[in-house]
Amino acid sequence: MFERVVDMIAQQLPVKKETITPSTRLVEDLGADSANIMIMIMDLEGEFDIVVQDDVLSTIKTVGDIVGYLEEHIQQ
Repeated sequence: MFERVVDMIAQQLPVKKETITPSTRLVEDLGADSANIMIMIMDLEGEFDIVVQDDVLSTIKTVGDIVGYLEEHIQQ
């Protein structure tokens, strides 16, 4: 799961995959802005066939937050 999320982030942002860890912060460390985050969320929704509620967006700060959310909400 982590690797899939990293691949998606690396496609969206100009960062090297090997620099991304679960504790990497989307805004502070990766330089993502609100538009980047919205596109990533839409991509994740499409990739994993889920819907991320708007109130969850404010809780997603790190790559690990994304992975944790996906692991909790994806039908295995």
